[in-house]
Amino acid sequence: MSTDVYLINQDASVWSTLALAFQTLGVVYGDMGTSPLYVFADVFSRVKIESDVDVLGALSIVIYTIALIPLAKYVFVVLKANDNGEGGTFALYSLICRYAKVNLLPNRQPADEHISSFRLKLPTPELKRALRIKETLERRSFLKTLLLLFVLMGTSMVIGDGILTPAISVMSAVSGLQGEVPGFGTTAVVVVSIIILVVLFNIQRFGTGKVGVMFSPILALWFFSLGCIGIYNLVKYDITVLKAFNPAYIYFFFKKNDKEAWLALGGCVLCITGAEAMFADLGHFSVRAIQIAFSFVVFPCLLLAYLGQAAYLMKYPDSASRIFYNSVPGILFWPVFVVATLAAMIASQAMISATFSCVKQSMALGCFPRLKIVHTSRRRMGQIYIPVINWFLMIMCIVVVSIFQSTTEIANAYGIAEVGVMMVSTTLVTLVMLLIWQTNLFLALCFPLVFGSVEFIYLCAVLSKIFEGGWLPLVFAFCFLCVMYTWNYGSVLKYRSEVREKISMDFMTDLGSTLGTVRVPGIGLLYSELVQGIPSIFVQFLLSLPAIHSTIVFVCIKYVPVPVVPQEERFLFRRVCPKDYHMFRCIARYGYKDIRKEDQYAFEQLLVESLEKFLRREAQDLALESNLNDSDVDDVSPRSWDSGVPGGDEIEELKIPLMHNGRLQDVGTSTSEETTAGTALPSSVMPSDEDPSLEYELSALREAIDSGFTYLLAHGDVRAKKNSFFFKKLVINYFYAFLRRNCRAGAANMSVPHMNIIQVGMTYMV
Repeated sequence: MSTDVYLINQDASVWSTLALAFQTLGVVYGDMGTSPLYVFADVFSRVKIESDVDVLGALSIVIYTIALIPLAKYVFVVLKANDNGEGGTFALYSLICRYAKVNLLPNRQPADEHISSFRLKLPTPELKRALRIKETLERRSFLKTLLLLFVLMGTSMVIGDGILTPAISVMSAVSGLQGEVPGFGTTAVVVVSIIILVVLFNIQRFGTGKVGVMFSPILALWFFSLGCIGIYNLVKYDITVLKAFNPAYIYFFFKKNDKEAWLALGGCVLCITGAEAMFADLGHFSVRAIQIAFSFVVFPCLLLAYLGQAAYLMKYPDSASRIFYNSVPGILFWPVFVVATLAAMIASQAMISATFSCVKQSMALGCFPRLKIVHTSRRRMGQIYIPVINWFLMIMCIVVVSIFQSTTEIANAYGIAEVGVMMVSTTLVTLVMLLIWQTNLFLALCFPLVFGSVEFIYLCAVLSKIFEGGWLPLVFAFCFLCVMYTWNYGSVLKYRSEVREKISMDFMTDLGSTLGTVRVPGIGLLYSELVQGIPSIFVQFLLSLPAIHSTIVFVCIKYVPVPVVPQEERFLFRRVCPKDYHMFRCIARYGYKDIRKEDQYAFEQLLVESLEKFLRREAQDLALESNLNDSDVDDVSPRSWDSGVPGGDEIEELKIPLMHNGRLQDVGTSTSEETTAGTALPSSVMPSDEDPSLEYELSALREAIDSGFTYLLAHGDVRAKKNSFFFKKLVINYFYAFLRRNCRAGAANMSVPHMNIIQVGMTYMV
């Protein structure tokens, strides 16, 4: 019986993987699939076809480029460098951040390392190489900043791809009408392309899953058409182009054409446009699904398409400018044109989805202004839609099409963005190999030597077109890089300012349990970014309000460098000050792939349940230690007492282990107790009688719950200190301030009800 169930589950898993592989055609491979529309047209606009060597040489470059970069590099290596199923440059960065403390925001805690999805295979003492790299990265702030800038540059170029891909794909498809419909000129191509782009971006709101299901059959038909037309042309015109599998023709091509061959190389790289989407879109699907789709559908169909076009060019060398549509049998022109136009629309979907994923990841890791994110699938967490980014991409695509009005200059820009992203991925994967995978040094260095060398050659080729449209992606990348680094720089300075200005325990002791004011029933949730200590904004609330709530919880919404934090490990509680203060800290931890879907009522309920579990666990640990002390047991106690303030009125606070046998040492002015909700002691060591102080605290908590929740938020303004240098004042007071004013507001970003908010203003001097 169990064997039958296993087989059924295995069959279901196989069919599920195949279904996902089918969907990847509509989301991941549209960009690469439409490259036959413009690759040879761009290559032979720089090299005139004078002999068979020209055609066979260009074809050989295309074949080995596809085999080397998408197949060998991405399918067999890079996809395996995923972060628990999440891909992209920020996923690689989060892997590195988990192992080495290179994140510039200093909010990492020892407790984070106990999250089940956080744990990594750490290097053994014998692997001194990995330890040396780790220590070097952690010790030198310059390397941390350089690594972040490198990651941000790669992400910026992915966003640039999201602008250029729709523009070139749609224009290439529509331009097929120029040679078929009389009077259909450049203006008509531009107008029709813009209309198609507007439709494309308007359907993004339905989500990647629905778009993938809708587009996948069309892309499947497109790849089938490419393969069939390729076989037809290969058999009909010149099957001898199969000689291009001999890489010697690459040498003959460069020997014959010299400088022109170097310029043509920038056109050949267009055959792998969209390869980065295989990794960036990984969160929407799975590694196996993407590997199956490329190996068994995309790769063979693309090879047949290029072989067929080369066979046609061997007989009709003058048709290079319109090679794709000229090589289509006349009777099939209109059906293929319709499918090509639809495929071009779908090609844009790959980079649009990748852009959404990259922006979401960068927001979670504190490198992008807060924006509204719409979760479009209940089953797959990675499928998201970001309205602001969607409309920005649409406007920029329309601008690019309207200004350039030609696929040649857009192709020049496209190549630089694509190769730039690939080089970033190669560098980061190499670092992951050395730091985390513990790969043999020779093999780890072979990866950048082989793939990095090829990509560097392509980069040099495409940079030669920088004045012919190649400047565009560099401008896009620079603008996005400035936005992301400015946001990260301002956020880090603001956090450091909060840490510097947090309230001392001496001050809290002097205030007493009444906090120098009246305590009224209710729960006050004070939101702050601090993971330890009492934020200075709390004093502003004490001064501004006539009374303060009987129970105060300092809530910190914190993103950790993991894709997903399990729900049972979401909350980390600790007590702030002695028991009679009734003050706690709750750190709500989310992964960069997590999306906060719960409303405020669900969040409040989860928070209260976790707080009750924390109080019960605290009482159990106190009783356990008391029993152990009474029995004169010499073993180490599961908790220890620390004096929080030296002198007469000492504040003793409990430190509770995070996991069953873990032990944490919290560092800072406010030493505190912490535990994850839900951990429980064995029944044999539980106290036999309920602790009266526990019952009192639980009853006080229930009374506070009945009185309701109030959300205490800071309306902060960040300003550079007067003695700061000019550039810092310019960045913080103007650029960062502009981004803060125009990003998603705190109340909306934290999903709190507007009716129960109290805000006070505060200026952070950084």
